[in-house]
Amino acid sequence: MSWIDVGPAERIPMRGARVLRAGEEDIAVFRTGDGRVFALRDRCPHRGGPLSQGIVHGARVTCPLHDWVIDLATGEAMGADVGCTATFRVRIEHGRVLVEVPEETTAPGAPVGAAFQPRSSAR
Repeated sequence: MSWIDVGPAERIPMRGARVLRAGEEDIAVFRTGDGRVFALRDRCPHRGGPLSQGIVHGARVTCPLHDWVIDLATGEAMGADVGCTATFRVRIEHGRVLVEVPEETTAPGAPVGAAFQPRSSAR
């Protein structure tokens, strides 16, 4: 595993997300209304919807396709829905967000962090 610096926490809007491209994986990096930061695989466990485009409320995100609610800390679907998406460890150092990704996504030639997209789900 290795840590990828995705930039200042302020670059992620409150109650919004950005997408980090790590190898072939899209990772949604979320910032809650109280400033906590989480990272999930950017695919809803239901039908693969882009969680980064969902609505962030508390420490959860609602998928924009079929309204599944996903816990940002565990990646687990809430309520009667069953499923889980991968989570990634996050830490903040000197105001910068670092996301831990598997080594294979940081192999030579892998496009790590090349597409930190300014997608916002803040509403």
